[in-house]
Amino acid sequence: MARFGPLPTSLLALSFLGLLLLCSPPETSAIKFSMSASRYPNAKCIWNTAHENQLVIVTANVGKGQNQRMDIEIVDSSSSKNVYLSKKGIKGETRLAITTHAEGEVGVCLKNYVEGDVSSDQASKLTRIVDLDVDIGADAVDYNAIANQESLSGLETEMRKIEGQLKEVIDEMNYLKNREERFTQTNISTNDRVQGFAWFTICALTALGVWQIFHLRAYFKRKYLID
Repeated sequence: MARFGPLPTSLLALSFLGLLLLCSPPETSAIKFSMSASRYPNAKCIWNTAHENQLVIVTANVGKGQNQRMDIEIVDSSSSKNVYLSKKGIKGETRLAITTHAEGEVGVCLKNYVEGDVSSDQASKLTRIVDLDVDIGADAVDYNAIANQESLSGLETEMRKIEGQLKEVIDEMNYLKNREERFTQTNISTNDRVQGFAWFTICALTALGVWQIFHLRAYFKRKYLID
């Protein structure tokens, strides 16, 4: 009779994590709001955290609005201030896809302009409804299209989704590990600098005290106050 040994710990951990991912509802970054129009509007930006080389899909559904023009721009918060896409006059449903270049936050910025011959009173009342959906990483992948292209079954499609989500979890853990290492190096470097400054202060004060002693001794000798 065949006997089976215990499953490896890593396999059990991956199976448990996969079960959690299946049971937990997917996270969404959808938001719906009303946006006022202006001749010189300020940008309204929606920010989401994203890692380097992650796929980001932005779906903007802009409601109808007379004498209005909606512009969209996708940027990030890195030191390079990357501008990935800039599109003017979007209407209805617009779908945009980018791949991030750096760690940080990705911002979807919208501006609603007033166009045409409109009085100031009328312009102040112009608004549009915007339905914005931002998918990042595994959530941005169209697994239905992949399943149709590769002739995957329902179970294989779900396993492909879990694989993508597990990869995101591993990437997130690696990112946190690297950030912790950077913080540790910063703390060690700061501690070394503080210790160096403390020793420099002690040596400087000691040297100053010795110099004051010799200076006062010489001064008192000149005044014949001491032998």
